[in-house]
Amino acid sequence: MASLNSLSNAYRPSASTMQQWMLGLMLLSLHGVMLWGFDDPLQKGLLLCHYGLFLIWQPIWQTKEKLSAQAILLFAAGGILLATFVSWWLLAIWLSALFGLLGGRIFSATAQTSRLSYLFAATYLLSALLLWVIPHLLDADTAIEVAAFLMLYLLPILPLVILFLRVKQETHQHAPILDFFYTLLLFLLSVTLILSIVTISRTTEADYAEVVVWVVFGLAGALVLASWLWNPRAGFSGIGQLLSRYLLSVGLPFERWIKNIAELAERETSAKEFMHAAMNEVETLPWVAGGTWQTEEDEGEFGAQAPYHADLEFHDFHLTLYSRWPLTPALIIHLKLLTQILGEFHEAKRREEALLQNTYMQAIYETGARLTHDMKNIVQSMNALCSAAEQATEADNDRLVALIRKQLPLLNQRLALTLDKLGAPRNEATRMLPLLEWWDNLQQRYNGTRISFSESIMLDSECKIDSEVWDSVVDNLLQNALAKARQAPEILIHAHVVMNEQVFVEVTDSGNPMPDDVATSLFRKRIRSEGGLGIGLYQAGRQAQQAGYQLSLVNNQPRQVCFRLAMK
Repeated sequence: MASLNSLSNAYRPSASTMQQWMLGLMLLSLHGVMLWGFDDPLQKGLLLCHYGLFLIWQPIWQTKEKLSAQAILLFAAGGILLATFVSWWLLAIWLSALFGLLGGRIFSATAQTSRLSYLFAATYLLSALLLWVIPHLLDADTAIEVAAFLMLYLLPILPLVILFLRVKQETHQHAPILDFFYTLLLFLLSVTLILSIVTISRTTEADYAEVVVWVVFGLAGALVLASWLWNPRAGFSGIGQLLSRYLLSVGLPFERWIKNIAELAERETSAKEFMHAAMNEVETLPWVAGGTWQTEEDEGEFGAQAPYHADLEFHDFHLTLYSRWPLTPALIIHLKLLTQILGEFHEAKRREEALLQNTYMQAIYETGARLTHDMKNIVQSMNALCSAAEQATEADNDRLVALIRKQLPLLNQRLALTLDKLGAPRNEATRMLPLLEWWDNLQQRYNGTRISFSESIMLDSECKIDSEVWDSVVDNLLQNALAKARQAPEILIHAHVVMNEQVFVEVTDSGNPMPDDVATSLFRKRIRSEGGLGIGLYQAGRQAQQAGYQLSLVNNQPRQVCFRLAMK
């Protein structure tokens, strides 16, 4: 028994050989149908035998898979229609379809003998179409009589060669590969050939052989032109590139889809809203039945589940797409590209939200820091008044009362404005005062300190400034100079105002200059130092710039450190 089993296994044909036999038998049965006709039941039985052999050979469904009820009904309906409505026109279309299937497999077969068998089969179908089927459509008796010898004795040789051709086993055992593009192209060419020959023969009195020559050479010329247009040498990029761009988009032009996603990114304000809108765009893809998605902040689903799915991931974006059809490797690559695009846009929206949040928090911080400095300057001004009151004698009571009566309302007004800014920082009201009045208040506020004042003013000049900004900035400069003088009592502090062609105030001290790295970045970023310079001057510079003024360090030399607040 063991020897019998080994012999049976040795003579068992391979899958490629079985497919080769089915192809040869299918063509032989088709040859019998074309020769003997299809009128009586026996001939229709031969036609159904050909149809059954085709179903066994066909390269679309795998023969080892269990057929569904829908597939069984489809095959049964095809056989009934073929047997009921069989005619030469239906045979012509059937031969064109078989020619397309066989021609498409020529480019996908890996074994040379398999490719050769498909080439013989395509040659047989095209020859039978031109020599036998189309003449019967045109009732060309002369052409039929000439081709009868070829149909009886020569053309059957090709199916017999295919039947006995020894083929090698294919290296892969996957589902049969069907080149859809070449199959469709060859089918359309054969249909064009049939219609062209029939049309020219009906409208002219030319001989059938002459018409066939005209049509064949005309199609050959058209194919040569199309091959040149497919990939021209210069100038035009070629219809091959245009078609590839569309086919790679898998049913949806890539540029249009990207444009829609980019418009969504501009229109939606949050990453969550963008992702919900983007999933609606994904659902419009023709091969998408549904899907589920998940991000770090949100998740959702759309459509319905289907037998085939693909799990995709990019950063923290997870996407599962369902399809009613198997997902090919090319489609998987396309899905990965779309997922990466969605993930990049989602990440950009998240970064935009984070940037807006940081900007908002920075605005709150800078507002608080600036108002803190304003409060510090007000407290220091009140300390100056308290110091003047403590040092005043009985003879100075009248002048002290006058000073307090004038300065306390101003300090109270500055304090009220600062509290208003703290409550509603966007509704800051400016307090415009004449420069001379502001300068007089400043001298009175720092009366009795180590600060000396001078001015250079044209009598006919009138100018108003934002007293809130100038008080805050100049107070900061004077307080920094006083703090510097407490460390070195020999330092002299001088404030000078100019009001002519230019309007500015300068605060100068005779202390040591600042280091060059500190002076370079003084008003552009936060700098902390032991002397108190840095964050205060950064805030003062920002406040002056926002109000339309300019704060600068005009001199940084030994015994000559000078700051200037000027009108632009």
